Amino acid sequence: MQMPEPNLSVLSRKARIVSRLLEVLPNDAVIHDEAETRAYECDALTAYRCPPLVAVLPSTTQEVADVLRICHAEGVPVVPRGSGTSLAGGALPTADCVILGVARMNDVIEVDYDNRFVRVQSGRTNLSVTGAVEADGFFYAPDPSSQLACAIAGNIAMNSGGAHCLKYGVTTNNLLGVTMVLMDGTVVELGGAHMDAGGLDLLGVICGSEGQLGVVTEATLRILPKPEGARPVLMGYDSNEVAGQVVSDIIKAGVLPVAIEFMDRPCIRATEAFAKAGYPDCEALLIVEVEGSDAEIDEQLALITEIARRHNPVELRESTSAEESARIWLGRKSAFGAMGQINDYMCLDGTIPVSQLPYVLRRIGEMSKEYGLGVGNVFHAGDGNMHPLILFDANKPGDLEKCEAFGADILRLCVEVGGCLTGEHGVGIEKRDLMVDQFEPDDLDIQMSVKDVFDPQWLLNPAKVFPLGSSETRRSQALAAE
Repeated sequence: MQMPEPNLSVLSRKARIVSRLLEVLPNDAVIHDEAETRAYECDALTAYRCPPLVAVLPSTTQEVADVLRICHAEGVPVVPRGSGTSLAGGALPTADCVILGVARMNDVIEVDYDNRFVRVQSGRTNLSVTGAVEADGFFYAPDPSSQLACAIAGNIAMNSGGAHCLKYGVTTNNLLGVTMVLMDGTVVELGGAHMDAGGLDLLGVICGSEGQLGVVTEATLRILPKPEGARPVLMGYDSNEVAGQVVSDIIKAGVLPVAIEFMDRPCIRATEAFAKAGYPDCEALLIVEVEGSDAEIDEQLALITEIARRHNPVELRESTSAEESARIWLGRKSAFGAMGQINDYMCLDGTIPVSQLPYVLRRIGEMSKEYGLGVGNVFHAGDGNMHPLILFDANKPGDLEKCEAFGADILRLCVEVGGCLTGEHGVGIEKRDLMVDQFEPDDLDIQMSVKDVFDPQWLLNPAKVFPLGSSETRRSQALAAE
């Protein structure tokens, strides 16, 4: 099918914007060729695609400010982009927008071991933050599964967590300060080099705001001394419900593992075929890791294995070496790639009270049969952050829509049992129309009022987070007020 030719007014507007952007950025930092902009047409939620008008790759806070000032004057929407690993369509462009990527902003600006912080540009990848300090015995705690690729900018936007967030918290618990540029080009500093800066907690508003309020260009992050040691234990069970109850019992016992990870049979089979980690043949698998001195580890694991045995495990395997620990984690770290080898899938992200795990896992199994779509469960069980992987055929008409409907029902279930729509992936476009299932109209109005303050023209990351009708109304009101 031949695409319609762009009209002259669109071409003229694009030419003017490109010309102005080239006044403040190097030639190779302004991407406007139609074929080249397709590299930015989607993020990791690849079911939806739309090439942007232009993509820019600034290298400094000043360049970001210059870009935003131009776009603000021209009334051009801007979509901030980290590494494009968002699973909720958080960096999906609109056809009239400028994509502002921070990938070239990856420097370490300052390291202070005495005060335990590192200051980096926001395009630096998560894992490379630890890489910058680990030789001196420190690490950065949040560890999303995509940490090899995901940028700190995206971690802040979505308040990302990871396997070890049960003990160390998510991004907001490890973020000390940011340099941020508002839509009109104003540069602001929030927080600092210590916890709980004075004044309004605007840092808490920014973390998790999904690029709706400003573009974060630098971040001050808390770093921690490496623990003396860590050791995982692997547990296999003959049902998801039993494994869910084990998780609940461990949390109720008062012990605080550094991680509790869950995998069900579809994921176990896929990872065994893919990574050959040596997992047992069972319905559900738990990986529980503790850390500290040898004595602390022994004490914690004794209690955890005692709880595990009460529920008749198919297998209970405690690591005895670094090599065995790596094998225990191998399958879990490979799970998402392994599932992608067998089918298309959509990865969800809902959070529930840990006590509701057995019930929610049973209901997901029942809904899987109702929809006729397979589902694999792999998630951070310790804090109830679920990541069901719904399997579908992208080439089969109607399968994507059925998958989306199934996913929406799972997320509504999370809300019904006292949880929420997202733990770390964000709302993006995936969950924006489900916001009414968690929030009353007055709640949404207050949230949108915050955006009114930071971005009165509603130019930043349009058509995300808020239900389309609400955001379009707000945008129209903003234009009418100008």
